[in-house]
Amino acid sequence: MFWRMTGFSTPSAVDSLLNKETCTLEDLFDEEEIIQECKGLNNRLINFLRDKERVQHMLQYIVEEPPEDAESRRCFRFPFIACEIFSCEIDAILKTLIEDEELMNFLFSFLESDRPHRTLLAGYFSKVVISLLLRKTIATMRYIQAHQEILGKLVNLIGITSIMEVVIRLVGADDHMYTYHIDPLQWLADTNLLEMLIDALRSPSSPEVHANSAETLCAIARLAPSALSSKLSSPSFLGRLFHNALENPQSKSTLLHSLSVCISLLDPKRANTSATAAAVRGNHITEPVMIANPEMVDGMLQRLGQLLDLLVVSSDATVLPTTYGELRPPLGMHRLKIVEFIAVLLRNGNEVARQGLVHLGAVQTVIKLFFEYPFNNALHHYVESVISSCLESKSSVLIDHLFQDCDLLDKLLLADEVPFVIDDPTKPTAPTRGRSPPRTGNLGHITRIANRLCHLGNTNVHIQAYLQ
Repeated sequence: MFWRMTGFSTPSAVDSLLNKETCTLEDLFDEEEIIQECKGLNNRLINFLRDKERVQHMLQYIVEEPPEDAESRRCFRFPFIACEIFSCEIDAILKTLIEDEELMNFLFSFLESDRPHRTLLAGYFSKVVISLLLRKTIATMRYIQAHQEILGKLVNLIGITSIMEVVIRLVGADDHMYTYHIDPLQWLADTNLLEMLIDALRSPSSPEVHANSAETLCAIARLAPSALSSKLSSPSFLGRLFHNALENPQSKSTLLHSLSVCISLLDPKRANTSATAAAVRGNHITEPVMIANPEMVDGMLQRLGQLLDLLVVSSDATVLPTTYGELRPPLGMHRLKIVEFIAVLLRNGNEVARQGLVHLGAVQTVIKLFFEYPFNNALHHYVESVISSCLESKSSVLIDHLFQDCDLLDKLLLADEVPFVIDDPTKPTAPTRGRSPPRTGNLGHITRIANRLCHLGNTNVHIQAYLQ
């Protein structure tokens, strides 16, 4: 009922049911207006639902699987309605739940390993816990602090996206939940939550577990300076992260998602969606540069050589047919992520990072890939970022390396002179035989790099000397 006027309103169907002494929770759940009445703060309905036995009954629909012979409404409608009632965030109902440890234990029993954890019920469970975290923040955190085994159970189920959302809310990485309550983050840093999340990135886990663990760690890295983010960026945790990434070279998923965490640590304000969209469009986004923690950068440089070894494609015998020919081998998402990591490290790192990248030949390697894979637009975007960082750094070491060791100018001129894919057995990109070779797909990026060189050459004598 959308409105009522005194003297003219008729009792709602929910009120009519409540007038009956035999009214049950199932009777109310069958009524179409029940959620609307909850949102309208129907006092009689709230007083009925806030009873401990009825709160437990609603939790039962969310926590326990229905019997095999259960009706459709027991399997779908009742759990949905129960979840929506908790999600209305009615203080009286949530108070009954949060102040009763027996009810809280029953709610979190959903995480027990002997349960099936259907995605549907996991979503309902997550909505209830998130409602508690939002409306009863301190009380919920105190309960979890007193039952720290819950953290391990959550991480064990982090492959379920809705459970991951609970963990992200828990660490305060969403909606500034702990703006006025910093203490919860401090005690969380003293637990082994971060260790469990990093260990979930190891190769035996599924790609879904890798992706959700990495997303949670990235969210922690993007937090305002906090105990959790400081702990994550420490050398010991970085070593653990890289160890998991490199212990099994065959596990591309582990490497990919571990590097995503490193990128978030280097540049916490980096928006993944914006970077990805820009890569697809081929746009070079100029963002304010944040200088990363030198100790953290040094820890990353120690493993950079092993990452560069993975960029060598000559030992990979994989062949991928394409519309324009063949890739022998395809670049792969894991190599693309390494190039992105190098681009961010060069842009946000310190002078030691730049010298390390030059010494290990990282810039030279990614520029070589730029020309060997002329149709990988995301790769071109990241390499263009690398070149721009070198040119704008005003470092004579980087500029000399770019023009001398990398031979950038000659490569650009040759690509402009021969803008076609050449059939060379030593190159990973091969055109279809018997057909005219296609034009390379990186000419737009090459033009922008050339224009950038000309523009900077007008103000930088060092660059101008190479152009002449």
